[in-house]
Amino acid sequence: MSSSIRTCLWFRDGRGREAAEFYCSLIPDSRVERIFTGDAGQGAFSVIDFSLGGVPYQILDAGPHFTLTEAVSIAVETADQAETDRLWAALTADGGEESVCGWLKDRYGVSWQIFPKRLTELTMNAHKNVSAKAMAAMMKQKKIDIAAIELAVTLH
Repeated sequence: MSSSIRTCLWFRDGRGREAAEFYCSLIPDSRVERIFTGDAGQGAFSVIDFSLGGVPYQILDAGPHFTLTEAVSIAVETADQAETDRLWAALTADGGEESVCGWLKDRYGVSWQIFPKRLTELTMNAHKNVSAKAMAAMMKQKKIDIAAIELAVTLH
């Protein structure tokens, strides 16, 4: 894949290649495309180009100058609850942290939003009552439980 636009994530701990390979193992149609390592006179660095589900990303692993923040996250709209559960478990394992409303931080410090497509259908529903109930139910959750949100929407 050749793309002139990529989201770049700054890593500081030498684990960028490991992270890219892990992410690619989780999401279909993903691959590490190229890896470049060098030293620009300021210390060793790596650039890892990869794609997740066909979307281009890059990791610049270049030391402690910057840190990852929740202000940037990778959002994954899954096909169903089972896929949400699978990704959630993998990304929170080995030091990852759950947050709220489908957000988490993985073991590398990258923030993710993992949610089933049905959540989008409910929270962006043209019927304001449905949308409001879905949003209210979502706000009480960490990992999205779409069955609980659908139940909240149907209750009067």
